[in-house]
Amino acid sequence: MKRARFIVKGRQLEGYLHEGLLVDHAGEAHHPEAVSWLLPVQPGKVIALALNFAEHADEFGLKRPSEPALFWKPNTTLLPHKGTVIYPRGAKFMHFECELAVILGRNARRVKAKDAMDYIGGYTIANDLVVRDYVSNTFRPPLRGKGWDTFGPLGPYYVTADEVPDPHHLKMRAYVNGELRQEATTQGMIFSIPEVIEFISRFMTLEAGDVILTGTPKGISQVHPGDTMRMEIEGLGALENPIEWESEDAEPVIGEEGDRSLVL
Repeated sequence: MKRARFIVKGRQLEGYLHEGLLVDHAGEAHHPEAVSWLLPVQPGKVIALALNFAEHADEFGLKRPSEPALFWKPNTTLLPHKGTVIYPRGAKFMHFECELAVILGRNARRVKAKDAMDYIGGYTIANDLVVRDYVSNTFRPPLRGKGWDTFGPLGPYYVTADEVPDPHHLKMRAYVNGELRQEATTQGMIFSIPEVIEFISRFMTLEAGDVILTGTPKGISQVHPGDTMRMEIEGLGALENPIEWESEDAEPVIGEEGDRSLVL
């Protein structure tokens, strides 16, 4: 089932997608273009993986990690489908990253990989936006590059796990202004979803609703104010967000450029 959270006439509703319409719990149908979208889930925490696609590491000549390389995605980055991404004043190089997001269905602690899929509630699409200016060895983990407000679009749906028989064989595509920029499959992951859940849950309790971003394939490219990004993953729908300049009264806070050869 494709679940959704949205606003209609000031009312916050929850429902599901049926024959192209959003049906709320009262049985009323709404056209997707007539609603204001909310996040498909309100996670307690968002954990992301760096360099989890072999081809993404290889295209920049970087060593593949020997274990999952984790970083936090602040909850203040989260943005729903159709929400506006804010391009920071002073930023020189910003890009998208299309990613499969795993949503925990129940608490997980010291879970073995063989049992990990039983703890997944569902999946959604993420766009792990980055200001490359701040991705360097000085700023690791890369919170300064990836932690800007609005830099974590998520949605549009919470697709329940029963609708995704094999999350490791899903087509991924990213478009900017209708131009195909990124295309791959989730088969390229270095560490599978069960391996990642086992690794994290060894030292941290994953709670129901928590989100894990599983990394991006090769093909990332720069975006600018005025662009519209569209992230697609097979069976999960499409996550679309426009980009606008930060307000003119905002103080530029970008400093010296980081090393763009260090890609996450």
